[in-house]
Amino acid sequence: MTVRAGLVCCAAAAVLTGCTHWLDGDGLRALSEPPYRPPGIVDVDQVLLTQAQLQAITGGGQDLTIIATMDGTAPVDIEPLAASVPTDCRFLFAETDTFGTDVEDFHKTSFQHPARRALISEAAAAYRDDASARQAFNSLSTTVHRCEAGPMGPYLVGEVTADTESLRTRPGRCGRDYRLKASVLVEVTLCTYPESVPEIVMSNILNKIPAN
Repeated sequence: MTVRAGLVCCAAAAVLTGCTHWLDGDGLRALSEPPYRPPGIVDVDQVLLTQAQLQAITGGGQDLTIIATMDGTAPVDIEPLAASVPTDCRFLFAETDTFGTDVEDFHKTSFQHPARRALISEAAAAYRDDASARQAFNSLSTTVHRCEAGPMGPYLVGEVTADTESLRTRPGRCGRDYRLKASVLVEVTLCTYPESVPEIVMSNILNKIPAN
């Protein structure tokens, strides 16, 4: 298992169970060339919030840091964990199940505030058009509801609320929020923060996504 994969496992487990295995240091953005993005595709880096903005929204200040190496520009699947849960719950550990395989531009960054035992992440996937984004969201919503109805649903996704543009899971004090806007699907995950925090983060991201 790679270093990044191991850290993703820790963050995923924390969101689900509230584990408190914290990691030292700040992560750095990859120094490689940015991936090719076809013309007309939303640049997700322009819609996600900066670390400073998240520090202000969460009230974490300099104590809110990027989890080392968990700042990726491609969906990551953690197969050992994905294989350990029912098929309809794989999305918790397999980002290609969450966002699909037709993503044109992607970025996800995870942050931690060890003193508050808190985690938060932001991710955005841009698709070639609104219909593709809608298909990805609808597929995710169907999967989440199937996971909820399964034997591990109460533990893995908890209370699920959804409509045609949004989806929310709350297993205990942690959870995930998804929102669809135009050709972009946004994800915000959290652990221990009050509901106002992911709502503000999500609202600020959505406000930066251009409407068609």
